[in-house]
Amino acid sequence: MKGENYIKLEFPSRSVNEGFARAAAAAFAAQLDPTLDELGDIKTAVSEAVTNCIVHAYPDSLGRITMRLRILDGDTLEISVKDAGVGIPDVAKAREPLFTTGGEERSGMGFTIMESFTDRLGVRSRPGRGTTVTMRRRIARRGK
Repeated sequence: MKGENYIKLEFPSRSVNEGFARAAAAAFAAQLDPTLDELGDIKTAVSEAVTNCIVHAYPDSLGRITMRLRILDGDTLEISVKDAGVGIPDVAKAREPLFTTGGEERSGMGFTIMESFTDRLGVRSRPGRGTTVTMRRRIARRGK
């Protein structure tokens, strides 16, 4: 899929930046004229991906989060959230509902939520090198 438009943002893994990432993704996605429900789904998926970086990738320190958004042919939004943190030793296990490394206060539903609010979810990770989560969401064309 050829990209039609894109942005790249980089920010520290501070919890206040989760809201910024949500707003930036929504603003960028607006060019596809999404419904409020579609916009809410995008914001929720971005929130989960960025929160995973903050909580799991950099549990004891600040690190860098890179978020890339692209508009692809076919009215598809691609969102990539990348960290250079601790990585995930077993991605398949981490994608299981209720699995968490974040303690009792974490639900372990991050990947499940991302998957349910997007059309496609990919997770690549290397222990000690970081994780990249890539999500795609097609935005339905509306009659004009």
